[in-house]
Amino acid sequence: MQKLGLIAGGGSLPVEIAEHCQRSGRPLFVIRLKGFAGAGLEPYAGAEVGLAELGKCFKALKRAGCHAVCLAGNVARPDFTALMPDLRGLAVLPAAIAAARRGDDALLRMLVGEFEKEGFAVEGAHEVMDDLSLGAGPLGRIEPGAESAADIHQALEVARAIGRLDAGQAAVVCHGLVLGLEAAEGTDALLARVADLPEALRGRPGAAAGVLAKAPKPTQEKRVDLPTIGPATVEGVARAGLAGIVGEAGHLLVLEREAVIALADELGIFILGVEAPAP
Repeated sequence: MQKLGLIAGGGSLPVEIAEHCQRSGRPLFVIRLKGFAGAGLEPYAGAEVGLAELGKCFKALKRAGCHAVCLAGNVARPDFTALMPDLRGLAVLPAAIAAARRGDDALLRMLVGEFEKEGFAVEGAHEVMDDLSLGAGPLGRIEPGAESAADIHQALEVARAIGRLDAGQAAVVCHGLVLGLEAAEGTDALLARVADLPEALRGRPGAAAGVLAKAPKPTQEKRVDLPTIGPATVEGVARAGLAGIVGEAGHLLVLEREAVIALADELGIFILGVEAPAP
C-alpha cells in the first residue's frame, strides 16, 4: 500500500481522508497548507507549507517516503502578488498565472502536472475513499416524486452548460425556471440567494419544490475538484424551499455521509445520483 501524501486545504474532506487512512492502515503524511488546513489535521504526521512553496512540499513528501498524493480541501484562488514562493514555486509562477487566466480548471491541471513531473501518482479523493462519491439512485429514504423529474433534467443540463464555460458547477431550477447559477461565490451563497427570492418562485416549508444540481465541468481535473455536498448543503436546500439535490453518480462527493443522510431524511430532502452522460 503506497504511502499517501495528503495536500490539505480547508473543510472536512481532508480530515475524512486522514481518518480513513488511519482506519484502513494506509501510511499517511499530511501537507497542511498554511492559512487553509484546519486544526483537525494537527495530530497527523506532516508539515506546514505555504501555498507557493512547491520545493518545500516536494522535499517533505519525498523525505516521508510518499509515492502518491491526494489534493483535497478548500483553497481560495490566491493573490499572486502576495505569494512568497520558494525557488521551485518561483519557477512555475509565470505558468500558474497564465493558467489562472484561463480559469480554475486550467490552474488545477497545471498544478497536478507539477506533482506528476516529480514522480508522484495523483489520486482523487474518491479513489482514496471508494465510498465517498454519490452512487446511482437515491441516497437515504427520500425519493423524488414525478413532479421533480423535469426540474432534475433541466437543472443538470444547466449545471453542465455553465461548466462548459468554466463558470461554476451548480444550478437551481424550480418548475422549469432557472432560479440561480453558481459562480465564484460557491454553492452555499447560491442557495442563500435562492432563499431570498419570493416564495411564489420557489418552494416553501411544507410545499418544497425545485432542485439543486451539481455537475463537474467537462474538462475538469476530476482528481482534485469534483463537486461536493455536505450537511450545510442540505440545510441550504431546505432553507431555499427546494425538494432535493441531484448529481452525477461517481462525480459528486458526499462529505460527512451519515450526517447528510440523516439530515436529508429528517428534512424530507431527496438526494439523487443519475448516470453521467456518455463522453
